[in-house]
Amino acid sequence: MQLPEPQTKTFSSLVGAIEQGQIKIPQFQRDFVWTMQKSAGLIDSVIKGYPIGTFIFWRTKERLRSVKNIGKQVLPEPEQGEFVDYVLDGQQRLTSLFASLRGVTLVREDGRKNDFSKIFIDLEAEESDRIVTTDIEGKDEKSSISILALLKGDFTVLASYPQKYHEKLKTYKNRIESYQYSIIQVKDAPIEIATEIFTRINVGGKPLSLFEIMVAKTFDHEIQFDLSEKFQELVDNLKPFNYETISDATVLQIISIILSKECKRQVILQLDKTNFINIWDKAKDSIERTVEYFKNYYRIPVSQLLPYNALIAPFSYFFFDHTDKPTGDKQKFLEDFFWRCSLSGRYSSAVESKLA
Repeated sequence: MQLPEPQTKTFSSLVGAIEQGQIKIPQFQRDFVWTMQKSAGLIDSVIKGYPIGTFIFWRTKERLRSVKNIGKQVLPEPEQGEFVDYVLDGQQRLTSLFASLRGVTLVREDGRKNDFSKIFIDLEAEESDRIVTTDIEGKDEKSSISILALLKGDFTVLASYPQKYHEKLKTYKNRIESYQYSIIQVKDAPIEIATEIFTRINVGGKPLSLFEIMVAKTFDHEIQFDLSEKFQELVDNLKPFNYETISDATVLQIISIILSKECKRQVILQLDKTNFINIWDKAKDSIERTVEYFKNYYRIPVSQLLPYNALIAPFSYFFFDHTDKPTGDKQKFLEDFFWRCSLSGRYSSAVESKLA
């Protein structure tokens, strides 16, 4: 991993990179939650030349599951082999900037739609006042201008405003377009380092789960492999059997045991992406056959009655390599293993400690 590289970008190069698909929001980032008022405050700081914090990007050629659409903007996928800048810090600010300066509509996590073309500059405001606002009710039509009109409007639009505002229009437009955004770029770092950086930056927020990291690491755009969707598909298949409470952690344990004979957290993080994807379907089948075996042979009707979820892992490992129905000695050994583990709880404790 190279040392982080500080740099700056102007409005046009930053927004242009987003529109070209070079800057992406990784799936493990939280949803957009900022209000229009808070976003307007960010643009107000830009216009006044105040610092708005540093963006941290992870530059890599890896392809992760990323947010493709910001508002109504359909963003392209970069060519295979090209670098992508994934946002590790500053997602709320970056999304606010893009939405405000391009006037797009965003849907927040709570379902509310915000039309960012309705953010205005109050041309009557003084430098010490709040210049950018979302409330222009009762004000003269020509005493304010939307951010979108200021940046996208041609000469005739700007000239239609009273002469006394022309200097402000010119100044504010120049300040937005020439503002230098501070960026730190992390290069040549593996996914586990990038997510660790993200977690440390967001120490006050919810840390990433192991499953969220593996969703990001195993995503493959070319073959449309998305672990979160694959897991949901597995859960849906198990619902008719009342085993849909099997955890994502248990599924990762099963994959890791199959590939490496271990299920420690650090081992799971180092699993090869191609091998993970290649065995998914067969591993999923082994889980489903394990559930069927638990219901039919041990008469366990729902997953909540299992001694512990992790018990599914060793049985799935067995069924991964044995497609036939266990009989004779195999059946006896499995039954002995089941009851020994169930009564002692030893296997459950060992697995939990390995994932800590």
